[in-house]
Amino acid sequence: MKRILLPLLAVLFLGVVLNCSAVPQVKDHKIQRQWMLISLDGFSKDQLVAHKAELNLTSPMEDGKIQGSVYMGCNQMSYTTEFKENGNVKISNGVGTMKACKDMNLENAFQKNFNTMTKYTVEGHFLTLSDDAGNSMKFVAADWD
Repeated sequence: MKRILLPLLAVLFLGVVLNCSAVPQVKDHKIQRQWMLISLDGFSKDQLVAHKAELNLTSPMEDGKIQGSVYMGCNQMSYTTEFKENGNVKISNGVGTMKACKDMNLENAFQKNFNTMTKYTVEGHFLTLSDDAGNSMKFVAADWD
């Protein structure tokens, strides 16, 4: 009886361990969306809309991090973001294409500010990122009518 019971328990235990490690990451629908930039100091909403300024956080979450992409009218940029439950956000230094664009003001301002953001809030269809100095940028969900 012991010869059968021990291997049976080992197989059951192995099955439980393998099933637990294969649990897929659940998408955070509150954060993992495409966001349109609607507020950044020094730029009007019309300028941001004309540049089609966006932050895309629709990539799968891996180890609590989302590989996000940013477009500010010319170059494509990529950042690793980590949105924590306590309202803190960690944004890695980004990489991007290096096209010579006619108007780089928005891209330069965004890059300078985006890396300093440390806090976030999601209220309805709006995402606001802010830093410790009081600077902020606001986005609206692209799928919101």
